[in-house]
Amino acid sequence: MIPEHYRKMLGQKSAIREIFAYGMERAKVIGPENVFDYSLGNPSVAPPEQFTQAMLDLLQTSDPLTLHGYSPSLGIESVRQAIADSLRRRFGIAYEARHIFPTTGAAGAVAHALRAVGRPGDRVLTFAPFFPEYRPYVEGAGLRLEVVPAHVEDFQIQFDELEKRLAPDVAAVLINTPNNPSGVVYTEATLRRLAALLKEKQREWGQPIYLISDEPYREIVFSDEPAPYPAALYPNTLTCYSFSKSLSLPGERIGYVAAGPDCAEAETIIEICGQISRGTGHNCPPSIIQLAVARCLDVTSDLRVYRTNRDILYKELTDLGFTCVEPGGTFYIFPKALEADAGAFCKKALQYDLLLVPGDSFGCPGYFRMAYCIDTDKVLRSLPALRKLAAEYR
Repeated sequence: MIPEHYRKMLGQKSAIREIFAYGMERAKVIGPENVFDYSLGNPSVAPPEQFTQAMLDLLQTSDPLTLHGYSPSLGIESVRQAIADSLRRRFGIAYEARHIFPTTGAAGAVAHALRAVGRPGDRVLTFAPFFPEYRPYVEGAGLRLEVVPAHVEDFQIQFDELEKRLAPDVAAVLINTPNNPSGVVYTEATLRRLAALLKEKQREWGQPIYLISDEPYREIVFSDEPAPYPAALYPNTLTCYSFSKSLSLPGERIGYVAAGPDCAEAETIIEICGQISRGTGHNCPPSIIQLAVARCLDVTSDLRVYRTNRDILYKELTDLGFTCVEPGGTFYIFPKALEADAGAFCKKALQYDLLLVPGDSFGCPGYFRMAYCIDTDKVLRSLPALRKLAAEYR
């Protein structure tokens, strides 16, 4: 018999993917250049040349049996050490190889982190707006996801609502900064307050509360200062990273879990990730991709286009009367719809071949997400359609 759990998931398909699939079909009719697809967060810039050269060099100079052989269960030691060295240089934290576990992207990292620190039935708290796939990640680990309502004025943490939900059955708090879908970067003040609260509850209950920090957009920030690094402010942090956005490699599925050196049972958690990998059939990312990204830890793709697109859309949306928090990073913007039902609003947008994602699945009904990782020319060409849509509500 097919498990009912997965049968139910068939009726809960990703709204993002379904809208993207609609766009693919629509493009066959009117041409892809005429579909203004803001649905999927797929990077629109090429990987850096260093990555291409690293792949070529590995293929041309490495022993093929070694290059294409199995990776150790915890990942290639030299890659783990290179990641640890990079994190130490950047953030001043004494990571070693034993604190790093390579994964298939940030999704794999979050899935491993949840299983490593949560027992079946424990709760995981996250904050709206949140990435919808957190729900299957959490539930797939036998845990329960509870969503703290959004502070829509700035999309920072609503601490009074968080405190209501904190109890000894909370194994972890899951954050995403810079945030998908809002583009908001948690301030250092927000993260310090969160750290202080979690430390207080740890002392009160005599048990660790883990902070799982999902950071695939860490490098896409629009200020001159980098985004605050949560693990530097709260020792019991498991950092989940992906190279999908920084190096424009979403299809290569490469990331890692980093357990802070002062995290409770840090080394045991990484060892446990290896056992989780056995049980889920994960068994490490491809060896060649691990080795290639290890040569590109200090570079990124040319990410400047995302700020350009942000500036164009933020100005246009606010000029048209949309309520919108200005994104501090990522390639997403999360305006309030011009009617209470964001699903109906996004359906109306399809009449103008604008593909927008309703905010309901992100835990924020009444809002919608635009993924502006598209060519700037297409952003500019989409503006008349956006104006026509807004005009319907005047």
